[in-house]
Amino acid sequence: MFGLKKFHHDSVFQAELAAVRAERRKRFRMLVCIDGSDASYEGLRFAAKLADHEDCDIILLYVRPIDQGLRTGGLQVRVARENMLDWGLELPGINYLKRGLDMLVSEEDMAVHWSAVVTHTDTWGDPLGDNKVEYRHTSGKSIVLKLKTAPDPASGILDQYELGPYNLMIMGAPSIWRGEIRAFFGASVTQKVAMLAPCSVLVARGNGSANGKGHLICTDGTKNSLDAMRRDAVLAQFSGEPITLFAVAQDNEEIPLAERVLEKASEMLAKIDIAIADAQIGIGEPVEQIVRAGNDYSVIAVADSGRAFLQRFIVKNTSFSIMGNAKTSVLKIR
Repeated sequence: MFGLKKFHHDSVFQAELAAVRAERRKRFRMLVCIDGSDASYEGLRFAAKLADHEDCDIILLYVRPIDQGLRTGGLQVRVARENMLDWGLELPGINYLKRGLDMLVSEEDMAVHWSAVVTHTDTWGDPLGDNKVEYRHTSGKSIVLKLKTAPDPASGILDQYELGPYNLMIMGAPSIWRGEIRAFFGASVTQKVAMLAPCSVLVARGNGSANGKGHLICTDGTKNSLDAMRRDAVLAQFSGEPITLFAVAQDNEEIPLAERVLEKASEMLAKIDIAIADAQIGIGEPVEQIVRAGNDYSVIAVADSGRAFLQRFIVKNTSFSIMGNAKTSVLKIR
């Protein structure tokens, strides 16, 4: 009898979870990973350009190690669970999340148009567990502050995706970018997530918004790159950013092919009423040409290779190399 009762509760929970995910798929959801660095807030500025749209939700995430800084009394933990933003504890990440919220919404607007719901989940045997505050606007859009507990930041971020889904992850660029094989064994959090995340990933750099020339969208004419181009073009349009299409010819003989690629790409965007500011061709090695041209833009947009993970070790991953070599923000579209 008890087994049947448990099965019933599990079935109800799974049905409710499926309904929540189905509703979320109707919205554009961005997971912005905050670690206190300037680059992570540069990523938040990218997200903020979409914050006014009613179908866009922004989730700010800070991942803290298990039990860090929580050698405190039970009363303090209880208070923390009741209202995350009124914590009197010096918990890692809370000030970072509060700063992020202030960048998105003014206190006056918050008081008039937003309501808040606090949620707690026990996890990893940690005294505080996972906690979030969801702020919901009268229009239906939401901003979520999530303080998540995990063994390490990368696994916490990837685990958060499973609770999503999300259309886009945004992370600050690391100070050092390793080659892809070395990155798998000992890389920064950003690199690990960029390799393993099932969705598109933006690696944000602090000088990205200063460049101001909009999105440089790279395409090679393949279905994968054209699909990626269309998705970022829509994103750029909603962000109010101008679009430049870019194709690479490895030598002068390939220039006519690159011209046809750009012509086809322009026609595709025209059919969905998206105008482009410019179209350019680089001649030479693709990564070098894209990085050289793209550093004058706020975002370089490239398609993921589309290959299985192990295949990336055998064949050079262009998008991963661009993410590591560029001096501006790079959006890898998956």
